[in-house]
Amino acid sequence: MKLTSTVLGTPEPRALAEFYSKLLGWPIRTDEPEWVTLRPDDGSAGLSFQLETGHVPPVWPPAEGAQQMQLHLDIEVDDLEAATAVATAAGAVVAGFQPQDDVRVCFDPAGHPFCLWTRTG
Repeated sequence: MKLTSTVLGTPEPRALAEFYSKLLGWPIRTDEPEWVTLRPDDGSAGLSFQLETGHVPPVWPPAEGAQQMQLHLDIEVDDLEAATAVATAAGAVVAGFQPQDDVRVCFDPAGHPFCLWTRTG
């Protein structure tokens, strides 16, 4: 077995794919109205974006009765501040609650959380 992709539901697959393409530098490989895929040049696992017209973004930090985060992406970076600037320029929003100094929790344009992090020490 081989994991080929993580799939995120979104009301706008192409727009979310463009966001992650800017963030990760991966090209769009499949581009259909209801399904868009990014994959790095080395062919390893990528990200796919599926049309989900009823998408409800999760809440962070968790709140009783609200849509819970079911997954998030961890993206290792060399420079946390520079990566955060790139992410926000591409359309991300930095979360108000940050659990650690070496992590920046952000939301993509569809509201999915992702973490930028850097190794310390």
